[in-house]
Amino acid sequence: MTADEDGTGAYFAYTTRSVEESHEAIAAHYYDLRLEVTGPVAEFRTSLSVVDLASLTVGDISFGTGVRMSCGEPGVLHVTVPLTGGFGIQQGRGGRLRATPRRAVLIDPEYGVRVDDWSADCHSLTVKIDKRALLHGLEALLGRTVRRPPRFEPYIDVACGPGHSWARLVRWLLEDRELPDGLLRRPLIRDRLEQTLLEGVLLAADHSYRTELEGPPPPMRPAAVKRVMDVVQELPAEPYDAARLAAIGHVSVRTLQDAFRKHVGVPPMAYVSEVRLDRVHGQLRASEPGTTTVAEVAYQWGFAHLGRFARRYRERFGESPSQTLRAPG
Repeated sequence: MTADEDGTGAYFAYTTRSVEESHEAIAAHYYDLRLEVTGPVAEFRTSLSVVDLASLTVGDISFGTGVRMSCGEPGVLHVTVPLTGGFGIQQGRGGRLRATPRRAVLIDPEYGVRVDDWSADCHSLTVKIDKRALLHGLEALLGRTVRRPPRFEPYIDVACGPGHSWARLVRWLLEDRELPDGLLRRPLIRDRLEQTLLEGVLLAADHSYRTELEGPPPPMRPAAVKRVMDVVQELPAEPYDAARLAAIGHVSVRTLQDAFRKHVGVPPMAYVSEVRLDRVHGQLRASEPGTTTVAEVAYQWGFAHLGRFARRYRERFGESPSQTLRAPG
């Protein structure tokens, strides 16, 4: 296997004729998968280029011959955009989908994914997206807290409209990696491009919040609300109460309560709880079982009543905190 990596650690390129080395390269950035050659073995040659961002993994891949794959991973979504050729794909027990250069596929690997009929001429863009980051992007676009994650339709039209623009941006990002002094080398630009890709897929794909996104934009939040939200996002574990939040916003408690209900959709203390729950969820997902406990993490983020915390956590994420801590990955 030959692999090129630049000094930033964000750009990688691999070429190999070994199935085992191909598996290692893909697993390093995407998924631990089963890879099987179905076409002429002599023509097998993996070419993989990857840009690793904080909440996205963007790459393109080809195998030179027919292959099939299977994998699974919670906490992410995946978009595949064939540039040439195509392949079949099935998610869980759902129906079989077909990815083509005009029709990308968006899937949830948590339920298991099987890829087959990968054509010998297939060269595909492949984007792994962190679900939590995507949810935060949706909340930023809507200007409010979202309690239920979006439900996506499986296909994205990349032949025209926003889907075409989004796919072109993915291709540009991969092409820019070849420039020694390209914009992606600059963290400020890289972060903005990452946010654009996150929010762009929400505008390119069909999902349960698409109609709301295409409606009129939400009104600007008052300065008092923004001040409080910024402070809570930066220091969510602080011992807040209604009076302290009002003091941060430089308004009365009643004024802040009314402004939050109107512009955020929840009272100020409920917003604090939502932010803390997000931090707990992220830390539990990232922790290895046995290195911490649910109680330790909950206390760290300001939850003093474990029973009430556990109930709110289950309502928000659909599972108990201990299930999140024990989950693989």
